[in-house]
Amino acid sequence: MLMEQKIIEWQVGTKILSALQKLSSQKLDPKAEDVHMAVEEAVLAETGAEIGGNMHLAKSRNDQVATAIRMALRTEMQNIMHLVLEMQQALLETAAKHTETIILEYTHLQAAQPVTFGHYLLMHFDALGRDFERLQAAYVHVNQCPLGAGALATTSFPINRKTTAKLLGFEAVLENSLDAVGSRDFILETQSALALLAVNLSRLAEDLIIWSSAEFGTVELPDEFTSTSSIMPQKKNPEVLEIIRARASHALGDFVAATAAVKSLPTTYNLDFQEVTPKLWASTDNLKASLAIFAELIPHIKVSTEVETKAAAGFVGATELANMLVRKHNVTFRTSHKIVGALVKALVDTNKTLLDATPQLLQKAAYDSAGIKLAVKNEDIISCANPRKLVETYKVIGGPSRKEVERSITARKKTMNQTNAAVLKNEEQLVDSGNKLDQIIYDYSLSTPLKTQDLKI
Repeated sequence: MLMEQKIIEWQVGTKILSALQKLSSQKLDPKAEDVHMAVEEAVLAETGAEIGGNMHLAKSRNDQVATAIRMALRTEMQNIMHLVLEMQQALLETAAKHTETIILEYTHLQAAQPVTFGHYLLMHFDALGRDFERLQAAYVHVNQCPLGAGALATTSFPINRKTTAKLLGFEAVLENSLDAVGSRDFILETQSALALLAVNLSRLAEDLIIWSSAEFGTVELPDEFTSTSSIMPQKKNPEVLEIIRARASHALGDFVAATAAVKSLPTTYNLDFQEVTPKLWASTDNLKASLAIFAELIPHIKVSTEVETKAAAGFVGATELANMLVRKHNVTFRTSHKIVGALVKALVDTNKTLLDATPQLLQKAAYDSAGIKLAVKNEDIISCANPRKLVETYKVIGGPSRKEVERSITARKKTMNQTNAAVLKNEEQLVDSGNKLDQIIYDYSLSTPLKTQDLKI
């Protein structure tokens, strides 16, 4: 850009470009003040002061570091979005195998209603979908170029900020120079999205940890993601999931720490920013590891075949029994709720379950609790105590019936195809801009300039 704008001589520019191409991190002086000065000193050693002394023209470390962070973060975010999609793919494929696998779901950790394991996995697919959308939204703000803002007030040289933005693959110029060097909200926005992602992963880990215990017995985790006790040989501890759950707190802590560091800073650049960036990279590393582990673990989860029997032996059909009274006997729901509550209490008091309920017991509960006489058929009670039949009655949008889950899986496959295409498009844009930049550098080094206007800026 400096060459195109005739700010530096052509021959000077080609020699600086040649020196930069020869650099590697191993050749940089670790004793230099920072990486920016290390690069400049290496170029000076290669070209001499008369040539290399112009490399830092019309830019500051302030706008340079802001640009570098955004460039590195784009790649990190694309990697994370890929991993989100891989985990979503694992959830979809596993859900398709469990459209009829009955599990119990809980409220307040008390058995509530039966659903299918496929239905449960789709919940986490959808949560990841929102996480992905938040990352996409943050990516738009990350992908803006601050280069050319200088220390804080741009420069008196006639630079072209649109050219540098395009050459580096940015979607737009971050215009206001104070904002360009003094804002780190793009980091906080990204960390916010990562913190929410970590929370969602932690909740999945928590479910699987609890459900794999003998007390719940819902799932069995793959051996390679568990370990035994050093003293108790019967133990199968879900240690990998426990680490994921714990590291979610790190993502939250890093977000809070970065936000706290930024909140009280005066306008433009402050060295406090150096303490913020490591929190960002810690979060990206954290989430990449957790997502990759889940993508490997999910397809190998085994669901217990005893859950359905356990559900039938409990009271998870009580809600549907109340619904039956509304539908077939014109009882208001609040009254039917009271009647079934009285029935459940009577059964519990005699150490019985819903499988032991009879029309006579239900009729007595109705009369004693609500003064209502009912003529209930035994088959109506039996149907309400069958978890599989109950699940198949939940046919509304978003319900756990087999057909609804299959419909949801089909719809989400289409969404994933579109999402994959969007991620690939972003990657292709960066690759394309990088290739064009390499070509321009090559052509300029041969003194046969390719005008940057050819990039259709």
